[in-house]
Amino acid sequence: MPEQADRRPFRYPLRWRLMDALEATLDVIWPRRFARYSGWALIAPALLLVGILVLGLIQIAESSLHVLDRATFLPSDDYTLANYRTMIDSPTYWRVLWRSLLGAGLTVFFTLLLALPYSYIMVRTARAGIRKALLVVLFLPFFIGQVVRAYGILIVLGTSGALNEALGLIGAGPYRLLFNFPAVVFGLVQYMLPFAVLMLAPALTAIPRETETAASSLGANWIRSFRHVVIPMAKPGLIGAGLVVGTLSLTDFAMPAMLGGGSQDFIANAIYDQFFRTADQGLGSALALLLVALGSVLAGFVIAIFGAGTLGMGGGRK
Repeated sequence: MPEQADRRPFRYPLRWRLMDALEATLDVIWPRRFARYSGWALIAPALLLVGILVLGLIQIAESSLHVLDRATFLPSDDYTLANYRTMIDSPTYWRVLWRSLLGAGLTVFFTLLLALPYSYIMVRTARAGIRKALLVVLFLPFFIGQVVRAYGILIVLGTSGALNEALGLIGAGPYRLLFNFPAVVFGLVQYMLPFAVLMLAPALTAIPRETETAASSLGANWIRSFRHVVIPMAKPGLIGAGLVVGTLSLTDFAMPAMLGGGSQDFIANAIYDQFFRTADQGLGSALALLLVALGSVLAGFVIAIFGAGTLGMGGGRK
């Protein structure tokens, strides 16, 4: 019987036939003599997107050199730096700039403060059920969307919302918890937390458990071990998460618009107002370039001082 089984004709698996057909098709579309250019072909879509972005920035820069003609509400033909002078001389835009920087900085601080223990528990817990539950809770906000989450915060923190009702049970409140700067920061932290956790989790996973065990065997308690071992070794993840959270917070539009009530605008809100409310594309373009330059300078400064963290594509740790 074993000999008869060995004599059965070999059947070429269907998946092998499909792979052969795919390879033959690729040989027709992309001949082997073009193999040296395969890498460039793979990144061609990304280069195309970057090229479109650069062309858009060039057009925005050109538009920023034209002031709005109040008679026709069209950009003037003359090139001038008047929009930049208006931006520099206006105390309003300086307040918006300071509010944006302060909001982004506070968001980075509180987000990392919450994301680090969350990521650590999610990575280090030995129970698979808890780990899966933490992952589900982490990914649920991505299915809701920023605007819907902002509306949820409006409902919870409103004058007759759940939080004020809970405070009313102990005889406190109601308090005005919305349409102020802390509400915007709270909304940004709530929105940015999943991004920070996703950036920190790989960095914490890369830390061997043996290092913490060794610290404990040398007499360090959990707090000292976490402070002197885990946090320094998680530095790449902290830097990468801080860069992502900081840039996204600096350029955010929805949270300041919805939770700030029009009185806590960030730079993105000022750009929107110039483009779609006052139709001053020149001033809006100047503000847009300011936002791009500001974000680039801050990111470059952080990378120059601390390194790129987990965004450094495998760079060595310092």
